Amino acid sequence: METALTALVGVRHPVVQTGMGWVAGPRLVSATANAGALGILASATMTLDHLREAVREVKSRTDAPFGVNLRADAGDAGDRVRIIVEEGVRVASFALAPSRELIAELKEAGVVVVPSVGARRHAEKVAAWGADAVIVQGGEGGGHTGEVATSVLLPQVIDAVDIPVVAAGGFHDGRGLVAALAYGAAGIAMGTRFLLTSDSTVPDAVKARYLAATVKDVTVTTAVDGMPHRMLRTELVETLERAGRTRTLARAVRRAAGFRRLSGLTWSRMVRDGLAMKHGRDLTWSQVLLAANTPMLLRSSMVDGRTDLGVMASGQVAGVIDDLPSCEELIARVMREARETLDQLADLGVSLPD
Repeated sequence: METALTALVGVRHPVVQTGMGWVAGPRLVSATANAGALGILASATMTLDHLREAVREVKSRTDAPFGVNLRADAGDAGDRVRIIVEEGVRVASFALAPSRELIAELKEAGVVVVPSVGARRHAEKVAAWGADAVIVQGGEGGGHTGEVATSVLLPQVIDAVDIPVVAAGGFHDGRGLVAALAYGAAGIAMGTRFLLTSDSTVPDAVKARYLAATVKDVTVTTAVDGMPHRMLRTELVETLERAGRTRTLARAVRRAAGFRRLSGLTWSRMVRDGLAMKHGRDLTWSQVLLAANTPMLLRSSMVDGRTDLGVMASGQVAGVIDDLPSCEELIARVMREARETLDQLADLGVSLPD
């Protein structure tokens, strides 16, 4: 299936595996790429040396295009961009809108720039700055999320920009791909669906918690880092929601210190990143500290398998997923379902516009 997305990044299928921290490592990314979709490596929780090693590991596993996701507001974003350029990565993905200067540097090197956004005005901004495409996540998506559903946000953005738009938030099968294409999107991006594959390195006990979840078990809370965060409702989440401010902050300080040691960041760098995080947002310093704590809470579950100590970011689609296919099986299924859906529409006399 050829769309503006497949033509832009050179993949066979208009499907993107999102850059999930502690989840989207070399094994998952390369499996996605080998299956013909766009895998995106999550770099925000990696040191610079680890990022270069991870990129080279993906390249050793696949000849297909792939991307790297990074935080645009990180103090070392420029260093990470240089690694992407030096290592010949095809796509740079951003969790927040990158600066005009970062976009220009990447585009000059021939890297495709695809920021992720959650609002029409953000899509308009990055498009005006030269982004090649944009991933638009509606409120159904996992992790930090907004209030507007994909079915409302997606057509808004498609009507507002002239670059390819990839739909995210609520997608897990071929029917969703056809729906996104009908809106005018160039493809879909999925996170939770790729987390729940046999190629994902997430521990089996954690995957089992996801598979057992119903739609009602996926909630949005501000208790983790002060910002709306969609995740599985667990005893830990309920404890954080009940905990007093002082106790929560004390726990956050301990975990932020652990992330500092693990990531190699200095306290001064973490403070600078906190300042960047506050810029343009109505966040208190308490919220910034809680945000610094989040990577360790995610690591506890996604790496260590401690569902009692960690949080599990999740899209609402976790409630309708019940298996763990390989990436190859998943993408083949999505494309088969998309073709079957299009055939059914054709039988009804319905067809997508050219």
